[in-house]
Amino acid sequence: MSDLHAAWENALIDERVRGFPPGHPPLSLSEIGKQGWKPYDGRMALPLISLDRQAFSSNVELMMAYVKSHGAEIAPHAKTPMSTVLAEALVTAGAWGTTVADIRQAAVLLEAGQRRLILANEIGGVAAARRLAALLCRYPDAELHVFVDSAALVEALRSAWRERSDLPSLGLLVELGAGRAGLRSAAAAETVLDAILAAETSTFRLSGIAAYEGAAATVDATETMLRIETLMAMTADFLPKVRARTGPDRPLLVTSGGSVFFDVVIAGLSAAVAADPACRLILRSGAIFFHDHGVYERGLAGLDARGGFRVAGETLSAAAGFRPALRVWAEVLSRPEPRLAISGMGLRDVAMDQGLPRPLALYRDGAYIGDLKGAEVFRLNDQHAFVALAEGSDVRVGDVIEFGISHPCTCLDRHAILYGLDPEHSVTAAYLTSFG
Repeated sequence: MSDLHAAWENALIDERVRGFPPGHPPLSLSEIGKQGWKPYDGRMALPLISLDRQAFSSNVELMMAYVKSHGAEIAPHAKTPMSTVLAEALVTAGAWGTTVADIRQAAVLLEAGQRRLILANEIGGVAAARRLAALLCRYPDAELHVFVDSAALVEALRSAWRERSDLPSLGLLVELGAGRAGLRSAAAAETVLDAILAAETSTFRLSGIAAYEGAAATVDATETMLRIETLMAMTADFLPKVRARTGPDRPLLVTSGGSVFFDVVIAGLSAAVAADPACRLILRSGAIFFHDHGVYERGLAGLDARGGFRVAGETLSAAAGFRPALRVWAEVLSRPEPRLAISGMGLRDVAMDQGLPRPLALYRDGAYIGDLKGAEVFRLNDQHAFVALAEGSDVRVGDVIEFGISHPCTCLDRHAILYGLDPEHSVTAAYLTSFG
């Protein structure tokens, strides 16, 4: 049920999908937003995941203001929600385009009408190159830029593009890296640059430089900053070398930037890009628009400690400005011990790779009871969350707990539908996801 993007407007959703009330007649996505359901009113099947639409819109406005104030642009990473509707909303709000992580994700976004994509990954070898070509032949107006970090991938793509005459132009981004993929030195990058320039045709061209700083992070904050700053310096230094080979007029992209260290990217690359009139700097942050109660909460605290969130010349608090927009809602199934509640939410429903979910508030009989101060999730099973409670907590079987999450990217992929809520927690939208 999670890959209905081809006909999402007319798809009928029923009780096979999390959140949909059992026994209710099937509804279209647009009709779901008109029922007045709330996650804690007893009608919706739990667990489910929700999006605070107001918080999401506020996050979009703030991040777009940040990017604009630094003369940069953004292609938000669609891998976070894999919602074509939310991807379109970000483009409408001013995003340059959309980022994807693989060929299938590109297919989802292209089918939905997006035409300017960064495929922020290497794709494999000759077989993968032919699969990409088979996809793009259906979209002659597509503008796709793909990461490359080897002469082997350049040759695979060159071969696939020479085999066909029905393909749009493909842009190649030389990836510099630390910690994951990407070339580790300027000399290695120049070798790949040579391979691209030697293979260029009217539909197969160098389009810029790419990096991803998040993979350089370690458990040591000082080492992390050194590694990221070194990567940004190598990227900035490589730009004039590329420009010397292409001439002054070719449009070039320089792209980096996740949702934790985007300020370091701006600081490290802005000057080099500003010195090149035909170049643009594009961030790829995606999770920032959803934020969380975990890894990104910690990340923005670190950003604030660096004084890195500057908008229009003023240093702001990113932690105060961005709001967690995602929640998971689940019922209390058991109270086997005085300070233990077992909730009906587990590894099938929520992420735990970057921290466990956080109990936020308690609801009973359709009404808010209070914040769950002192409560903590300490273990997840497939279908259960173990919640340690404060002494004397009045938590009952059948109560509904509102949980904050950590790491949107690995939480949303468990859900076919993301329910959009208004400030009163009423469902006003339903977003189909396409995680395959």
